Amino acid sequence: MPTDRFTFPGHDGHALAARLDRPDGPHLATALLAHCFTCGKDIAAARRIAERLAGMGIAVLRFDFTGLGHSEGEFQNTSFTSNVDDLVAAADALAARDMAPDLLIGHSLGGAAVLRAAERIDSAKAVVTIGAPFDPGHVTHNFSDALERIAKEGSGTVQLGGRPVQIGQQFVDSVRAEALGPAIGALHKALLVLHAPRDTTVGITNATEIFLAAKHPKSFVTLDDADHLVSRPADAEYAAEVIAAWAGKYLDLRPPAPPIGAPEGVTRVSEADPDGFRQDVQAGPFHHAVADEPESYGGTNAGFTPYQFLAAGLGACTSMTIRMYARRKGWPLDQVSVDVLHDKVHAQDASGQDSRVDRFLRRITLSGDLDTEQRGRLREIADRCPVHATLAHGATVETELIDPAA
Repeated sequence: MPTDRFTFPGHDGHALAARLDRPDGPHLATALLAHCFTCGKDIAAARRIAERLAGMGIAVLRFDFTGLGHSEGEFQNTSFTSNVDDLVAAADALAARDMAPDLLIGHSLGGAAVLRAAERIDSAKAVVTIGAPFDPGHVTHNFSDALERIAKEGSGTVQLGGRPVQIGQQFVDSVRAEALGPAIGALHKALLVLHAPRDTTVGITNATEIFLAAKHPKSFVTLDDADHLVSRPADAEYAAEVIAAWAGKYLDLRPPAPPIGAPEGVTRVSEADPDGFRQDVQAGPFHHAVADEPESYGGTNAGFTPYQFLAAGLGACTSMTIRMYARRKGWPLDQVSVDVLHDKVHAQDASGQDSRVDRFLRRITLSGDLDTEQRGRLREIADRCPVHATLAHGATVETELIDPAA
C-alpha cells in the first residue's frame, strides 16, 4: 500500500511524526488511529489494522504522540489533555489534506483519548476502542509503587507492558481528574468496544462500563485470550477483521463502478508472520483471506495453502460456469458441488522423456431432476470454465521488482 510520511504540529508546536497508509485503489474513507500509552504508531497491531483497512479503501493515519517514537518533545511534560489535543491536531492535519477522518480508533489510553476527542472531530461518524479504560486514572494502578517518587521529584520512570516510560506529575493528575462517562453518553457516533477478557493491564470491566455509558448504535466484541497489546498476529488479525466488517455499516464504502470490461484489480499478498508462512491475501476493497502452510511444514495452519487456493479457484469457476448454463437453459438444477483433488503424477513429454505434471481431479455432483442428456451436457460445459482453460493451456507470468523507497 502507498505510504506518506510527514510531520504536523502537535498541541505545543512540536513536530509529530505521522504515517498515512493509503489504499491502492479508490480512497473511500479515512481513519485516525491513536496508539496505546506505552507504544508507538508502528506496533504490530496498529500496522495490521491499518493494512486491513487500507485494503478496504480506508486510508489510515498513525502518529506518535508528543515525546514518543519519532515525535519531538518530552512525554513527561505531557498530560492526558495534551494527548487529546494531539489527536485533534492530527484530525486537522488530515482535514488540511482533504481527508478529514470518518473513523476514530484508539488502543488502551489512546482509546480513552479518542472517546474524549470525538466531540471535537465533527467529521468522524464512528469510534472504535481496543482495551480502553473507562476511568483513565485506572492506569495509575500499574505504577502505584512509583507515585510517591513522581510526586516528590515531579517525574519518574515506570514500567508499563514491559517498557520503561518517563511520566510527570501533571500526567498523573490529568488522568486521575478525567471522567469519560458524560462524553461517552453524548458521543452521537457509532461505537465499537473491543476488549480481551484476560487483559491484566486494563480489566474487562472497563469495557462493560464504556458500553453501558454509550447510547446506540453500539457493539461489544471480546478478543478472547489476547493480551493487552494484542501482540499475537492472530489476535491482531481478528481485531482488524472485526473493525473492517463493522465499519462498513457506518461508512459509505461503495467503490465507484469499474469501466465495463476492466480487470478485477490487484490481488495483494503480504507477509503477516515473518517467523512462519502466514500471508494476508487482499482482493480489492472488500475481500480478505489468509494463506498458510500446515504445522508439519513449519506453518500454523491458519488458512488455505497456495495449492488449495488454486484448487478452490478451479472448483468455484466450474460450479459457476455450470450454474450459468443451467440457468440460461431453464434446467432443474438444484445444486452444484465440486470436489477438487490435486496431485503430481508421472507423464511423458513430446520427446518421450519422463516428467511430473500437476493433475487436478474434479468430482462434480449435480442435484436436481436432470435427465441423462442434460447431465452429460453440463459435464461438457464444466470444461469451458475459464480457470480450467487457463490451467489446461498455460499462462505467462511476468515479474517486476518494486523498490519500496521509490
